[in-house]
Amino acid sequence: MARGRFSRSRTAALGSGVGLFAALCALPVLFMLVLSLQSADGLSFENYRHLLTQPRQRELLLTSAVLAGGAALIGTIIGAPLGLLLARADLPAKRFLRLALIVPLVIPPYILGLAWIYFGGSAGLAARTIGRDLLSGSTYSLTGAIVVLGIGFYPLSMLATEAAARRVEARLEEAALLVALPRRVLMRITLPLIAHAVAAAALIIFVLALSEFGVPALLRVRVFTTEVFTAFAALYDFGAATALAAPIMALALVAGVGVKLMIGERLLTTRRNLAVGLPIYLGRLHASVLACLAILVAAFVALPLAVLAREAGRVERVAAAVNASSSAIASSLLLATGGAVLTAALAAVVGYAAARAERLRSLANLSFIVLFAVPSTVVGIGLIGLWNRPGLPSEVYRSPLIIVIAYIARFAPVAALILSGAVRQVPVSLEEAAQVAGADWMRTFTRIVLPNLKAGLAAALVVCFILAFGELGATVLVAPPGESTLPIRIYTLIANTPSSEVAALALVQTGVVLMPLVLFGAFARGKGGGR
Repeated sequence: MARGRFSRSRTAALGSGVGLFAALCALPVLFMLVLSLQSADGLSFENYRHLLTQPRQRELLLTSAVLAGGAALIGTIIGAPLGLLLARADLPAKRFLRLALIVPLVIPPYILGLAWIYFGGSAGLAARTIGRDLLSGSTYSLTGAIVVLGIGFYPLSMLATEAAARRVEARLEEAALLVALPRRVLMRITLPLIAHAVAAAALIIFVLALSEFGVPALLRVRVFTTEVFTAFAALYDFGAATALAAPIMALALVAGVGVKLMIGERLLTTRRNLAVGLPIYLGRLHASVLACLAILVAAFVALPLAVLAREAGRVERVAAAVNASSSAIASSLLLATGGAVLTAALAAVVGYAAARAERLRSLANLSFIVLFAVPSTVVGIGLIGLWNRPGLPSEVYRSPLIIVIAYIARFAPVAALILSGAVRQVPVSLEEAAQVAGADWMRTFTRIVLPNLKAGLAAALVVCFILAFGELGATVLVAPPGESTLPIRIYTLIANTPSSEVAALALVQTGVVLMPLVLFGAFARGKGGGR
């Protein structure tokens, strides 16, 4: 009797959660795909024929691929060595270094794009400092977009490499040291064992850069994501907009399969070996490496913030800009917080379902990766098509709630991926014991599973808040008239507002998203340990 009640309550809860996840995250994308195959005469492949035959579309595909490939290359070149150093080198203050080097990943990419403009533009900091304009030619360019996205996403490669290096079985390296020098062991044993993680991180960076909207839009680089926005915003053509996104979604699927093939379930595990692997002793290079790390932190963290601060000017200007945009700031804080809480709650159920479904786990994790890689502009257009129609409550589409729904649609997949890994660390035997004691599944989930997911839930909440607070592509499309978040406010002010006000608001947004990272760093330091 108890077993049947436990099973029924679990099936009902998980079915409701997975159904809601599918409706909010997958249905907008599927709706757009179906709509792209329709015409006045029924089924039609005209949108895709147009995509394949026009020279302009092939040029867009090439530009998008170069942008994503270049960002992945730069991110890997910077991030992989940093991850190896953090995992194995005898560096002081590793915790501080790690947190400092993660900062570019936390800052919304379009904020880094603004800093790039204010630094390298014809009237930027570099031109004013040296008295000559040397960088403006590459500011609004494909090269500039590649550099900005490479800097923004390199922490992904760094974190993936560090995690992989810590998971290498120490006994393999110790055995190799019996017959080979440490340098040879590093090249022949350690690096091949972490290569899969480095390649997987490069693929993820490739997909994220491919689906990025803000940076190409700011730097005037025509790629598929900006064309999707134009096709809808200017022409209101759902079918053409989705067809333009099809190459991105196809590449996201291929990349997701590649990631799963290369790293499998290791994508979700955070456990690492207790034994220390082959250490990297820097010796005489110690001072040089520390100097290089200091330069990287200065160039990738301090310089963008300094450029924004210089452009914003005096504190009074920042205060005035904040006061003028207080409504957008408050709205962003409220919507991002609400969206993060609801997203984490839904993801906890879906992540649990994915972790406990042994046969479907790989397919579920792959779907999470692919859904997260769908361009935000496509998600926004899909939500408009779904919610702005007869038969559905118009109050939802015309209220800020549609923005929260956009946040859930965009970020529930990555939160579910995080929490699926956390659930796998909770022994099933705990739930089985509760079942034997007569508890139903909901009581077991809230009293046993969730308390064991505190760290995973905290990570999911922080990630979702940071991503939601900086979300632009979907929000700018679905936001009701008169409703503005801080990213929309900044984006709309760029063209016709003094740069000092835009820079001040960008500083405010950066400060807000850095706060959780600083608090996490303080908490981790309080726990002790330097690694």
